[in-house]
Amino acid sequence: MGEVPQTANAEGPDKNLLRLLFAGSPAIALDSLRMTAEGALAKHWVLAGILTNSDKRRGRGKGAEPTDVGRAAAELAEAFAGQGIPAPVILKPEFLRAEAREAVAALRPDLLVCFAYGRIFGPKFLGLFPLGGINLHPSLLPKYRGASPIQEAILRRDSVTGISLQRVAPEMDCGHILAQRTIPLSGRETAGSLGETAGREGAAVLGQFLESLCRTGTAGGASFQIPGGIPQEGEPSYCTRIEKDFGIIHWNRSAPEIDAVIRACNPWPLARTCQGGKIVHILGAVPWEGPEPENAPREPGRVLGIDKKSGILVQTGGGILAVTHLQYQTKKALSWQAFLNGAKDFIGSRLQGEE
Repeated sequence: MGEVPQTANAEGPDKNLLRLLFAGSPAIALDSLRMTAEGALAKHWVLAGILTNSDKRRGRGKGAEPTDVGRAAAELAEAFAGQGIPAPVILKPEFLRAEAREAVAALRPDLLVCFAYGRIFGPKFLGLFPLGGINLHPSLLPKYRGASPIQEAILRRDSVTGISLQRVAPEMDCGHILAQRTIPLSGRETAGSLGETAGREGAAVLGQFLESLCRTGTAGGASFQIPGGIPQEGEPSYCTRIEKDFGIIHWNRSAPEIDAVIRACNPWPLARTCQGGKIVHILGAVPWEGPEPENAPREPGRVLGIDKKSGILVQTGGGILAVTHLQYQTKKALSWQAFLNGAKDFIGSRLQGEE
């Protein structure tokens, strides 16, 4: 049975328009942010504010840099000014405590719209929104709850994944489903490329939902109703925790397993191995389908040679991996041919899983 619908009534000069607070941080949320901004510029709703994580220092001696959403939010201000519409207020609190809640409450938002904000919303914060919150999650919930569903789909070599729009619930990724869309997988996606696809699909799903929601508003009162949604069905699964050392390649694994790790770790933390005391990032590879080289050593990690069409051949614990793109740490990313021009001792060496 679905949740009881909630309603909200806006006040002020845009009393007939739904007021949104958008929350997000990384690049995957940018298409949804731009879609909500375009809807606000077209006066389908009001984008009252944009909530993102605080600016962070990215390196020694460098100044603090905004999140991808924070950077885009600042750029959107010019578009709003050009149409004489108040730009959304940009909020970058370190914590969602009383001061942050006061700033949000001042915007009089009806609905929280979230995509990869990166923090849990407590009951006091969610209480600021008469309609509660909705959240985009790049998996077919209840599969892959947690912070890395895109990488999880790649690691498990799934043939399909998707995007879910859910009600924000007290427990992470447990809310009722409002909409879902499937995304077929070719088996060659990286975390970066699949993130771009999920970002586009998420914006489309969110746009359809918001447009439908705004059609329920009544003139003169702008009373909106959020559907209760459908409870998540089936046994939930959870994501692998992706940290920097997750990218260390263990060559005793099979070629398809290592290929999946390489793709799941691109663009972060990047898969890596060690050759002659130097760290090498493996950026692209495919399981090799050619014949086993005669008299080749079976040691996992041994660089066997090259295939002119496929790349550098490396023995794994199960099959051979053809490496197509790689780089020494701090050096440029190169095709395998260009890399070998500056790495004469690479063929025949043995790659180690640990630095």
